[in-house]
Order: sequence, then structure tokens, then C-alpha cells
Amino acid sequence: MTKTKMSEGAIWLNRTTPPHVMTLVLIASIGALNMNIFLTVLPRMAVYFDTEYAFMQLAISAYLGVTAVLQLIIGPLSDRFGRRPVLLVSLGIFLLATLGCIFSPNIWVFLMFRMLQGSIVAGMVLSRAIVRDMVEPWEAASMIGYITMGMSMVPMVGPMIGGYLGQTFGWQSTFVVVLVFGALVVWLIWADMGETNTQKSTSFKAQFMAYPELIRSRRFWGYALSAGFASGAFFAFIGGAPFVAIELLHLEPAQMGFYFAFISLGYMGGNYLSGRYSNIIGLNRMMLFGSLIAVFGMLLALSLFLLGFQHPISFFGSIMFVGIGNGMTLPNANAGIVSVRPHLAGSASGLGGAVMIGGGAGLSAITGTMLTVESGAYPLLYVMLGSSVLAVMTSSYVIYVAHKAGELGYSSEVE
Repeated sequence: MTKTKMSEGAIWLNRTTPPHVMTLVLIASIGALNMNIFLTVLPRMAVYFDTEYAFMQLAISAYLGVTAVLQLIIGPLSDRFGRRPVLLVSLGIFLLATLGCIFSPNIWVFLMFRMLQGSIVAGMVLSRAIVRDMVEPWEAASMIGYITMGMSMVPMVGPMIGGYLGQTFGWQSTFVVVLVFGALVVWLIWADMGETNTQKSTSFKAQFMAYPELIRSRRFWGYALSAGFASGAFFAFIGGAPFVAIELLHLEPAQMGFYFAFISLGYMGGNYLSGRYSNIIGLNRMMLFGSLIAVFGMLLALSLFLLGFQHPISFFGSIMFVGIGNGMTLPNANAGIVSVRPHLAGSASGLGGAVMIGGGAGLSAITGTMLTVESGAYPLLYVMLGSSVLAVMTSSYVIYVAHKAGELGYSSEVE
């Protein structure tokens, strides 16, 4: 069966065909929900566990670090054993870890189970690999764009729901929602998703031996670093925005949840542009345009703060452009990552995701430690601006490599 026929053959709730696009949306969404639904109550969790905000913020930065490492394993596992079994096992671990978070008696137990929740990263890694199993590279960016457009509804409403639930029922209620949603996704994978990896590797060791092939590819690093720097701005935002919103802009958790929707709306708009125009404009130029839009948003935010306009709209409204830019950059960069070596789509998605999430973990941790009432929002704004500028540089590098070696899918060049 060809890739195009595979994508056309998806039948809803049929375990013998590839997953429906809505299933892929929900598989990718559960990780996003787990990341951001409790952001608005993070300061309250610090009070509950009697710890500093910077330490409580490990629930974000350390979690991201764990997911970065796990992606290096999950990708090759799925190339060896298939996407479906790896997803089911990973989400089973996630559900047990979520129960542990809900009933944690202290911060140490909570952080242990929070790290185990990192297994949910399989949803993000393998949804990209599954798309690459189903379609060609020039179609993958559009399909990933539409999937992430649907997924972006979750980070838009997640903080709002989390803020309301946290104020009304306590922080544990946010993890109850994640548990129920996760159980739904497990059922959906079981009922709807047939195996899409039709070229399984002969051994797990062989997959790890293939990493040097990816590491030697200039084009792979261009896509991976573009995704890493673009998402780095976002991860710095989620690491520092709760502090800025509550301590500096004096927002209540429910209010902060409302303003968090700005970046998600931007991301949704960027995803739509990716789905609509990536086939026409091309992966590489869409990445560059998205990175430039993100830089514009950060320059706008920094300018408004320097001029004294320190208001929620000046902060969240400007960062909406980062959402638009990331919505254009990330689907195309991720499509490029898994298309450089199609026979290593799972491993490439894992390694690329490790670069992306690992960098995000570092930026999130750095931002969390730099922010104080005295420093204001400036450390966060400068980190986000710097990361967005670097995304412009790496996107330009990908265009340079493509100019020398040809576009993906049309050239025999390996680079």
C-alpha cells in the first residue's frame, strides 16, 4: 500500500486501518494538556507543598528534561516494535503516574510521579512519525499543521479550565481532568489505530546504530535546531509567564488562564497557515517567515515594556505573534525532521524532539531562576527574543543547504 493510499484508507474506529486524523489530534493533545492545565495554579501548588516557586517550577523544567531523554528511546522503540504498542504502554504508565500525582503527600513524591508522567511524550513523538508513515514529505507539513491546529485548542482552554478548577476545587482537580482525558485517548488508540510502521527494523540495537546517520545530516540539524529555538521561546514563556502574570501583573489564576489563550489563538492561526500554504510556499520558507513573525512579536513586547506599557494586553497580546510564528515554523520543521531519513522516521522524531524539548527545558529552568520582582519581566522577554532570533538563523541555514543539495523528496542528495 502506498503512503497516499494509506492515508486515504483510514476508517474511523477500525483497528485494521491507519488512525483517523481526529485520533492523531487527540494523541498529540494529551501531552499539551498535561503540560499546561496546571500552570495557572503552580504558585498555589508551591504554597501547598511549602516550597519556593523556583523549586516548584521543576514540575515544568525537569519534566521537560525527562521527556527529552525519553524521546531518544521511544522513537527507536516504535521503529522496532511499531507505533501502536509503544503508544499503549507509554500511556498506561502515564495514567498510573497521574494517579500518583493526585495523591502525593509531599513535593518529592509529587515530582517523582511528575517525571513518570513524561512517558506521555510518546503521543507527540509518534503522532509525527505516524503522519510520515502515511504521507509524503510535502504533504506531511500540511497534515501536521492541521493536526496541531486542532491540538492548539487544548493549550488555549487548558489554562482557563485549570485556573477555574484550581480556585474552586484545588490543584488536584486539574490532574483528575488529565487522568480522564488520558483514559479516553488510550481507548481511542486501542479502537481506532492500526499499525502504520510497515518497515519495522530488525533489532532495537540497529535503530540506535542509525543515529550517526542522522547526526551526520546537516539538513536534519537545521530542521531540529529551528524547531528547538522556535519552541524554546514558548517553553521559556510557560516557565516564566505564571510568575510575571501573578507577581508582576497581579492576575488571578482564572484571569491568567484567559490571557494564556492569546498565544494559543496565535498558534492556531499559524497552524492554519501551515496547513493551507506549506504545499505552495514550501517547508523552508514557511519556517523562516514564522521565525521572523516571532521576532517581531518579541520586539513589540519589549518595546511596550520599555515605554512603560506594562499591562496584560501588552505582554500576552504581543506574544500572540510568537504563537503565530511557532504555528508556522514547527509543523514544517517537524515534517522536515521526519523526512530527511524516511526509514528512520521514529528515531528522527525522537532525536529531533529531544533537541527541541531538551533546549526548552533548559530555557524554562533558566527563565524561572532569573525572574524576580526586582528584575521585572525583562529576563523572560530577552530570552524569548534571543531564542526567536536563533530560529531565524537556523531556518536561513536550512534554506542555504536546500539551495546546495535540493529540496526534500526531489533530490538524491543525502544532506
